[in-house]
Amino acid sequence: MADRREDLRAADVDRQFVAERLKAALDEGRLSLGEYDDRLKETYAARTYGDLDGILKDLPGFHPTGGSQLEPKAPLADTRDERGDAERGNPKWLVGIWSAWLVAVSVNVVIWALVSLSAGTPVYFWPMWVAGPWGAVLLASTFSVKVLGKDPPESQRRYRDS
Repeated sequence: MADRREDLRAADVDRQFVAERLKAALDEGRLSLGEYDDRLKETYAARTYGDLDGILKDLPGFHPTGGSQLEPKAPLADTRDERGDAERGNPKWLVGIWSAWLVAVSVNVVIWALVSLSAGTPVYFWPMWVAGPWGAVLLASTFSVKVLGKDPPESQRRYRDS
């Protein structure tokens, strides 16, 4: 058994973390495309935490942890994860489902208005049967996320964050 963290075998999730950090460094202009490509190859060829630490050692915000994973306990200031975005505003999936509701209800209201105009008198406001039940479900979802803090697992979401 390896005594030092640097000698422990890295997992795929650890390599993925390093690959994401390298992508962020490329986007920030800290790495050239050639450097990014070279380091990405090294990342997927790495066997130990020591190998992965060496790939990130000259990038700011990264300090090897003493635990079994590379990801630091505190989030990096210049990287964003889904939780960080959700705490600053609304999760993308929540914005997506409300946007879909708004589009569907808007289309139905426009159709209702055109039918009412062509009939010369307002007709029964049937779009409420589209907006109401769907809106109630979305309100419950929003309440569970915003007030109760219960975000559904990604595998259960229809709208994926990207």
